[in-house]
Amino acid sequence: MSNSQPPASAPSRLSAMSKVFFFFVATAILCGAATDRLREVSDASFQAAKDSVTLAIGLIGVMAFWLGMVRILEAGGFVNSIARALKPLMVRLFPEVPPEHPAMGAMVMNISANMLGLGNAATPFGIKAMIELNRLNPLPGTATNAMCLFLAINTSSVTILPLGAIGVRAAAGAANPAAIFMPTLLATIASTVAGMAVAIFFAKRDSRYRAELANAAPVGASEVDAPITSEQDQYSHLRFVPSFLARGVSLGVVIAFVGILLSKLFRAPSTLDFVARDLLGFWLMPLLILAIVSYALFSGVKVYEAVTEGAKQGFDVAVRIIPFLVAILVSIAMFRASGAMGFLITSLSPVTELIGMPAGAVPMALVRPLSGSGAFGVMSELVKTAPDSYEAFVASVMNGAADTTFYILAVYFGAAGILRVRHALVAGLVADVVGMIAACFFSRLWFVPFS
Repeated sequence: MSNSQPPASAPSRLSAMSKVFFFFVATAILCGAATDRLREVSDASFQAAKDSVTLAIGLIGVMAFWLGMVRILEAGGFVNSIARALKPLMVRLFPEVPPEHPAMGAMVMNISANMLGLGNAATPFGIKAMIELNRLNPLPGTATNAMCLFLAINTSSVTILPLGAIGVRAAAGAANPAAIFMPTLLATIASTVAGMAVAIFFAKRDSRYRAELANAAPVGASEVDAPITSEQDQYSHLRFVPSFLARGVSLGVVIAFVGILLSKLFRAPSTLDFVARDLLGFWLMPLLILAIVSYALFSGVKVYEAVTEGAKQGFDVAVRIIPFLVAILVSIAMFRASGAMGFLITSLSPVTELIGMPAGAVPMALVRPLSGSGAFGVMSELVKTAPDSYEAFVASVMNGAADTTFYILAVYFGAAGILRVRHALVAGLVADVVGMIAACFFSRLWFVPFS
């Protein structure tokens, strides 16, 4: 069944993203007019439009490469194995997705990459998962319950290794760069639980969606019955019979890398500094890439052919998400340029003081759901100014406690052609709020001042 055309009975009610877009644009223009900043608003709209296209073009290379890595894991059966291992949990969370559908494995890989702080690797896995979930969608253009729950998990995302924040803290000379590990982990657990609870709650109460679902044409059997066990036949053209030498070389390469890593670790003046600055900062990603290509050689996957075949999807996906990125990034840029963001920060100060959020961290809390680069910049500035201050500590935890909800919605749903996001936006924003509150709470428990 093709999901490219919307059904004749497509919902006519104004979507949540339409309301958000109108709010950002209308508020920006009104606020800009009141504060004589319409020129800044106008300039921001043009600049953001150009930047969003540049961002999408920049994503082409990343998407192409990492979707090539995904294809290796698919062809080798690794994604299948992971999905089967977590089948008892996944079938309870996503009962409408067949247990051995490719979407299951892609979702698991995305969640795993996010937990390790591998943002560049997580995005292609997430887009792959969303595209696979859309194959099961009987209402093209409308997010399914599984999509909304997956987005809620993705935007909150339990984080084991907050690599970016730890790296910034280490570079700024913080006394204990990795001190944010435990509060970040606990804050993301709280935000993930909250996001999932909201998504599940609204899914059970959405009678309108169930009525539309009952009247929709059923998804073709070829989509529902796409079991993981059939993927080996699907990727047979990318397989070869690995020799003993090939497997020996693949293991030897990984062992050699680990040996080099251990030698660097033992010779480093400070083990903690090496782990925080080097290992978690820029050793982990090359190790992951090496592990994937070595896995391909060991399991009998034609590395080059698999990477180039998977990379073809990257170009299509990057082009497909441009309109969604332009719309959301332009509206956010106008909102910030108008001064509305500053007014919002001032207005919320009484509330933020009640939950123990330091004044310097308030911009971080508000920017984080809107702009990943903006939030990272706010955090970096606080850390560089006073790396061992409480404000910098809280901002660092916040960076991992929430995600760029609007960006993720634009990219993931844009890749699948989803316009009606249903309760995904609410679940993501609730997860963000809970994550920020939890970040303040756990930061207060774990923060140790250094003189």
